[in-house]
Amino acid sequence: MKKKIFILSGSPKKDGNTSVLIDWFVEGAKNKNTEIEAINVAGLKYKSVGCISCRACQKLDNYECVINDDVKEILQKIGKADVIVMATPLYFFSASAQLKIIIDRMFSLFKWDNKAGTMKTILEGKTFVLIASAYEDVGLNALQEPFSLTAKYAGMKYKKLLIPCAGVSGDIKNNSIARAKAIQLGREISDGL
Repeated sequence: MKKKIFILSGSPKKDGNTSVLIDWFVEGAKNKNTEIEAINVAGLKYKSVGCISCRACQKLDNYECVINDDVKEILQKIGKADVIVMATPLYFFSASAQLKIIIDRMFSLFKWDNKAGTMKTILEGKTFVLIASAYEDVGLNALQEPFSLTAKYAGMKYKKLLIPCAGVSGDIKNNSIARAKAIQLGREISDGL
């Protein structure tokens, strides 16, 4: 059975540095044992710009958001994936707003019993990968910290590829070191499945 790698691009640009890094990652990850799907979340249709803290998802037996929009399907795919890759440019020391909407709605993929002090999640055991680039050599550590903490909290394996000094949109195409690192990460992830 093929292992599923689900990639979320948080860049509003279709041919920018994030897109190039995803293409290189996919080049390394492709093999007969993997099924890879990539979606640019900037084009999704939303009924809500993030989690509305209704907590209705906590009353369901299954792990899903009750808001019926494009994000609901994305969350279902995250739940079925073996590897979740989130790729984003650095925007003010954080991920893009387009990706942050998805991250906040991932609340529905957890179940808390506050009285018992327990938490369950369908993310446990999956691999969580962050791919991020920045124009200069500032901010990537701040960006990656929430991803690292989320992976640890959920019991996921965590991998990252942080590319500083990537330049303006599309400049990374000429960066052979970044290319080699992205392809290698894709291979490592694919071989580890």
